[in-house]
Amino acid sequence: MTAVGILGGTFNPPHLAHLVCACEARWQLELDRVLLVPTGLPPHKQMEYEPGARHRLEMCRRAIGGHGDWLAVSPLEVERDGPSYTVDTLREIHASRPGDELTFIVGGDMAWSLPSWHEPEAILGLASMAVAERAGARREEVRERLAALPGSEQIRYIDVPRLDISSSALRRRVREGHPIDFLVADAVVDYIEQEGLYR
Repeated sequence: MTAVGILGGTFNPPHLAHLVCACEARWQLELDRVLLVPTGLPPHKQMEYEPGARHRLEMCRRAIGGHGDWLAVSPLEVERDGPSYTVDTLREIHASRPGDELTFIVGGDMAWSLPSWHEPEAILGLASMAVAERAGARREEVRERLAALPGSEQIRYIDVPRLDISSSALRRRVREGHPIDFLVADAVVDYIEQEGLYR
């Protein structure tokens, strides 16, 4: 059995805080692999300065660099038509690799909103959930909020170092002509420049 972490997001663009989260999840949860799953069409929010799902997928591929032994990128949501519901992604991964043990990795704010997601009970039935929080912030609030969902007692928490980097701030920096070196992987900097993204 392979222990696989699923880290989804728009990754618009992917940055070092995403990669640190993947690394900490692998280490703290003893995962064999972590999959970055860029959202195709987010069901709950309009994306600002969307360069296109294919560009976001390619930036994720470039971001992981030489860590392909344990870190990979899945095109599942980008290749699927319609809204990118987490439950559909987990079902697809589970069907293709039924022996894998899946852990869905999510930030505290997203965990808080889980009851409003599409089929939240099914999500917790297909994968265990790991909530990535900074120094245990709001854990009790998240626990209370999710307590009514079957399977919520299995939720685990991981501590992630605070890196104050956001994709929206990075897009703004690119638009304003500021450097984003050392905030994203070098290969992502090169790709954004080469493709003229976020200008």
